[in-house]
Amino acid sequence: MDIQFSKYQGTGNDFVIIDNRDGKTSLSQNQIAFICDRRKGIGADGLMLLGNEKGFDFSMTYYNADGKEGSMCGNGGRCLVQFAHDIGIVKEHYHFIAVDGPHEATMDHKGWVHLKMSEVNAVEHGNDFHVTNTGSPHYIKQVHNVQALDVYAEGKSIRYNERFTKEGINVNFVEQQQDGLFVRTYERGVENETYSCGTGVTAAALIACLHKEGDQTINIETLGGKLAVKLHHKGGGHFNNIWLMGPGTFVFKGNIHLK
Repeated sequence: MDIQFSKYQGTGNDFVIIDNRDGKTSLSQNQIAFICDRRKGIGADGLMLLGNEKGFDFSMTYYNADGKEGSMCGNGGRCLVQFAHDIGIVKEHYHFIAVDGPHEATMDHKGWVHLKMSEVNAVEHGNDFHVTNTGSPHYIKQVHNVQALDVYAEGKSIRYNERFTKEGINVNFVEQQQDGLFVRTYERGVENETYSCGTGVTAAALIACLHKEGDQTINIETLGGKLAVKLHHKGGGHFNNIWLMGPGTFVFKGNIHLK
């Protein structure tokens, strides 16, 4: 079986994307894991299928690098919007459906995609951490000198602790900077640090705004580049009008043969 694909990246978080509007592409977990393998396949943090869905411009189905269907991916959502635009689905305002519900998106003059995220109405406060869900579950921990942190070891120990080992959780380490936040993330499903995590930086931005209500914009730096999150805090950990903003960049396209 030959599959035509495109590869995109959003601040270093990279994805294989397949146009499945004809509904003919059906991949097994092993095939997806092979495609995402950086030595044997194309190499990616995840794989997405763009499909048709009545009442929407398109649907988004996201798979982690381990081949299992995943929860919402913010960087992936932005890349999929850019892919949709590049294959001829040209809109001023996009409306698509993902596993966590409907999303909206627009594109600005800088080439950034603005992706509207799901509302958040629950934040858990721990001794030195917070937990919330921005389409995917996230553990947020404030640290000093995040650049020197062993994110793989520290993140893995939290992701596989007694509480989280079964369902998994994405672990974000956040350092306050003069002009925003620096965020590094260990992602479940990839089981390693990624260069950027869209739902993770969104979660970090929400936590940074817990003690201030109203409209806010947070600038965020990741290993893969710069992002921004715009949001409205209604108070008490209730957030709406959340927009994740950043690039979705075409890398290359080709064909791969699958057994």
